[in-house]
This record gives sequence, C-alpha cells and structure tokens, in this order.
Amino acid sequence: MLFNHLIGQQHIINHLKRTADTGRIAHAQLFVGVNGVGTLAAAIAYAQYILCKNDEACDIRVSKLQHPDLHFAFPTAVNENVKKHPVSKLFLNEWRTFVKEHPYGSLYQWYQQLGIENKQGQIGVDEAEEIVSALKLKSYEGGYKIMIIWMAEKMNNAAANKLLKLIEEPPAKTIFLLVVEHPEQLINTILSRCQILDFPLLSEENIAEALIERENSFPAEAQKIAHRAEGNYQKALELLKSEGNDLEFEQLFITWVRAAFKAKGNASVIQDLIAWSDTIGAMGREKQKQFLNFCLQFFRQALLWNYGAKDLVFYEPQTKGFNIEKFAPFIHSANIEAINKELNDAIYHIERNGNAKLILLDTSIKLTRLLHAKEQEINS
Repeated sequence: MLFNHLIGQQHIINHLKRTADTGRIAHAQLFVGVNGVGTLAAAIAYAQYILCKNDEACDIRVSKLQHPDLHFAFPTAVNENVKKHPVSKLFLNEWRTFVKEHPYGSLYQWYQQLGIENKQGQIGVDEAEEIVSALKLKSYEGGYKIMIIWMAEKMNNAAANKLLKLIEEPPAKTIFLLVVEHPEQLINTILSRCQILDFPLLSEENIAEALIERENSFPAEAQKIAHRAEGNYQKALELLKSEGNDLEFEQLFITWVRAAFKAKGNASVIQDLIAWSDTIGAMGREKQKQFLNFCLQFFRQALLWNYGAKDLVFYEPQTKGFNIEKFAPFIHSANIEAINKELNDAIYHIERNGNAKLILLDTSIKLTRLLHAKEQEINS
C-alpha cells in the first residue's frame, strides 16, 4: 500500500512523509476518521514508507502484509475455526484477504470475513498480551517496529490498561498507529498520549476520479454516486455494485415511520411497532447499527429538503407510494436534534449488548411523539 494508492488526503500524506523524512515520528499516533476515508490504508502506507524507503523487496513484503516488523491487532471473536482465545495472529490469512479486497472496508465487512457478523468483536486482554510480547522482541531488520491497531476503540478496559504503559513508554524505534472511528470511546489516558491526525471526508471529485480510474465507471455515473457517498469511498463502491442494504433498509424505515405516525392516539398500532421491533431485533447487531445509521441519514435528507437545500438531497426513495416531499415537513429544526439523539442512544445501547427489541420499541414510541410534536411541545 503506497501513498499514491490512497484516495485524496494529500495534506495528511504530505505531513506523514515529512515526519518520516525528518525523523520526527511520534511514537503513538491516532488516525481518526469515519469508515471509508482511508485511515487504515494510510496507516499501512505510512508504515511502508518508514520501513522500506523504496526498497523493492521490502515493498513487496509490506504489500502482502508479511513484513516481520509490521504487526497488526484488530477486533476478533470466536468463530467456526477459532473456538477460544481469539487473537489477531490466528486470523492473519483472513486479515490479508480483507485488506487486499477492502482497503477502505468497514468493521461490518471484517466481521463478515470472519463469519461473526451477528457478534460483537473486541480487542481483549489476550490480544494485549500478544502485543506486549511481539514488541519486546528486537526488530528483525534493525529498524522500526510498527504496531497498527485497527478499530482501537474496540479495546476493552483490561486490554487498554495493559497497553497503557507500553504506549506511553515504548521500546526504542517502536511506533503505535491506532486507527479509530470513535476516539471518544478510548480511555482518556491512551487518548492523551497519542498525536491525533483527523482524516476529513473525501471530496466528491476524489471519489468520482477513483471510481472512473479503478472501477471503469462512466463519468456521469461516477459523479452521481460520489454525490450520494457522503465522502465515503466504501459506500461509493457499495452503491456502484449494489451491494448495500439501501432498499431493504428503506422499506423498513418507511414501515417504521408510517406506524409511528398512526400510533398517536391509536393503541392498536403499538402491535405494529412491536412486530417491527421484532423484525429488526432478529438481525445481527452490526446490521441493526447499519440500519439506524441509514435512518439518521434519511432524516437528515428530509431536513435538507424541508429547508430548500434540494441540491444536497441525493437519496431517491424507491418505495412506491412514499414521497419525500410529503414526509419532509415533519422533520424540522425543532425535532431533528431529539431524533438524532434517540437514534444515537439506540446505537450506543445496542453496541453494549442491550436487548435490541426493547431498545428499538422504546425508540419507536419516542419517535411517535417527535414526529407529531410542534416546536413549543418539544421545548417545553
């Protein structure tokens, strides 16, 4: 993974090259960015730049993720092949395949790779012990040792506390690159010891160019997809290849809001909301979170339509009989913040293994009030 394989992020690339060229490499760095902006790809490219210095044999080893001084840790869980004590070294073949096929891939895609999409992966204390052991050894080639921890926010407290001292005072020429989407989920003591690099969303131009060059997209198609992708290249690929869940999620969303509208003053409709909650509750937790994020996006699109920013509305509902123009007036400045809060709270509790059916039913009941409420009712 070379820097010239990355999409956009030129400002960050220039910074990373400069730190390596001048020997001012922070020993603990946090690459922060949402899924699809290239944080993992950039971490690997940075590691390759530091380790290889244009050495062809070295470049080949890093590109295959087989360099002896480049280490990885990532969320895991037991699956059909690993029945206990799941740690990253047991999944390196799957990891290499994942990075090769999905360099901008999501956590959910990684779980699919492992066959654990209905579980919650984590980086546990067993993994922390593996990291400590690996970094105690001398580097094979006499230079830097680099540990990339992907989705580092999935470290549990035991793992984070075990790694704290090592991150604070690593062995000589040891670099930690922590790749995260939600830095607020890291313990503060680790967060405060890392140099933070924030990765912005990709531009529509960057995404469109990548789709044309890498996927042979027609320019008009690439531009339309780039507009919908919201700065996320992985989402652009899913839209291009129709691998996303948009239509399924759209139909579930519309069923939900229609029931929520009817439920006010109509107790019998509560049964519809219970049935809907049962349907979503039967999904895996990662897919539940994906759906709720889709809902957040849909509500934002309705808000933009309601306030006349139609040029920014890219989503076109496919469900017959549903018109975003008629739905949009119910989403406004007085309730969008509360709706966002309820959906984000639901995601938070689902991530922490709460009872999804109860969480979603509670969210549904609150949504019923929010969709009907006027500004003075919400603020009272």
